[in-house]
Amino acid sequence: MIGLISATAAGAAARDRLAAAWPTRARVYDGSVGDAVRRAFGECDQVVCFLATGAVVRLVAPLLSDKESDPGVVCVDEAGRFAVSLVGGHGGGANELAREVGELLGAEPVVTTATDSVGVPGLDTLGFPVEGDVAGVSRAMLDGEPIALEASVRWPLPALPSNVGSPALEAVPTRPAQRDDCPQQYRITLTDLALEPAARQVVLRPPSLVVGVGASKGAPVDEVLGLVQDALRDAGLSARSVAEFATVDAKAEEPGIVGAAERLGVPVVTYGAGELAGVEVPNPSDAPLAAVGTPSVAEAAALAGGGELLVPKRKSVRADGQPAMATCAVVRRVARGRLAVVGLGPGARDLLTPRAKAELRRASVLVGLDQYVDQIRDLLRPGTRVLESGLGAEEERARTAVAEARRGQAVALIGSGDAGVYAMASPALAEASDDIDVVGVPGVTAALAAAAILGAPLGHDHVSISLSDLHTPWEVIERRVRAAAEADIVVTFYNPRSRGRDWQLPKALAILGEHREPTTPVGVVRNASRPDGSSRLTTLSGLDPATVDMMTVVTVGNTATREIAGRMVTPRGYRWQEEAK
Repeated sequence: MIGLISATAAGAAARDRLAAAWPTRARVYDGSVGDAVRRAFGECDQVVCFLATGAVVRLVAPLLSDKESDPGVVCVDEAGRFAVSLVGGHGGGANELAREVGELLGAEPVVTTATDSVGVPGLDTLGFPVEGDVAGVSRAMLDGEPIALEASVRWPLPALPSNVGSPALEAVPTRPAQRDDCPQQYRITLTDLALEPAARQVVLRPPSLVVGVGASKGAPVDEVLGLVQDALRDAGLSARSVAEFATVDAKAEEPGIVGAAERLGVPVVTYGAGELAGVEVPNPSDAPLAAVGTPSVAEAAALAGGGELLVPKRKSVRADGQPAMATCAVVRRVARGRLAVVGLGPGARDLLTPRAKAELRRASVLVGLDQYVDQIRDLLRPGTRVLESGLGAEEERARTAVAEARRGQAVALIGSGDAGVYAMASPALAEASDDIDVVGVPGVTAALAAAAILGAPLGHDHVSISLSDLHTPWEVIERRVRAAAEADIVVTFYNPRSRGRDWQLPKALAILGEHREPTTPVGVVRNASRPDGSSRLTTLSGLDPATVDMMTVVTVGNTATREIAGRMVTPRGYRWQEEAK
């Protein structure tokens, strides 16, 4: 919950705008400002104060406890010009909140955290639980000190600065090394092993462990939780790397399992008995087979998603000597690389979506056409490995991106417009299999950007057709153009004309002309949304194909499309519009 506090009418107006934008996330605190700040600080995860920075500092100073638990505090000035991340930039999420507030209010976010200021990811913002000398290692990153990166498990990481070494899978010592003759090297350790961080060391806890749990009806929470904690401790594993509990569907609401998962802060994932019965396990039993229909619950549920069995089934031990009511097993799941296929939009920076920007920042490897890489290079984190190539290398880029993801990397594969429209998503997904995670990030297409410039040409049914016969035989393209012409559908032509391919557009226009009047509006937009972009409105008979190139989108209206006040409009066909005529 986000607490919202103001002291003046101007602050209240801005406060109410945030409350309206966040109806389920925000709560307005009225009354005296001091009481409101104290209440919000104790009850909320984050606080936004529409007050002077000095006043907020004095009010929250006595309330501060530690950066791990204090809420993030953002301060907004009376004029709504700046949103200042004041307290809890990373741990409390104030940096991101300041950016979000700035976007909603049109304010400039002010973030002074050292890592954010230079585009380096904070070690406590990587999405993993973190332990150890975060401040010291972060300072070393910023100062360019050499930092070793070691890992006992392979897990996707965002880009890190060049002074952080590449991760090497190796045995991670569970005890700090003793070096009396020289200071220890700075280290970042990615591991699910239970270890105490040494001096100059940060330990990142990947969500690599799945705990399979079985329980009799009425099993106490403490018995289930104690069993899991004992199993992890005896195996030398960290509870902070537990990603989820897994069990059979019949136990999805068993209070002991649900309560133990809540105490560890992890979700409960369930599987059907039939699915678990098909999982090969080392210790099947007749008891669960009779009770829930599968010879194994704990081991089978833990292994259902694949991985290595680290702790075979073990039973709880009750102090009263009664039979065990809980079982558990622990699996280290296989790390999956991540491929984000990102649409960059038509070229204008303000049409690049926030989600696309976030994926670019998240990636450790970027794959793309060189001219597209140049568009967003400044958004990449320092240390991002860029693999760029020229026109015609689409297949190579798709294979490279998938191969990097299979190596456990966090990869962004970029394309213009929407990556799924005449772009890289199709070849990449054809190359990929279910051994990596794939995320699609939509973008504003060239057709939509052109339509917004022209007016409303896509107000009714429409279709996009590429006139390039590089990948599709012309006979197929022609059949599609004829179908669109006969169906009276608005047509947007991609790739309409190039130096070596100059006859397809005239042919396509002639086909449309068999079914539409010569005066049918046609919109021509080149480099939509870019500084050198241009647009014009003409007609089916007036369009000169020689003025069109590969950077152009041509939109041909249907029989209802009209030019109205210099704009291209295709009526939606609303009944009320017809009645008004």
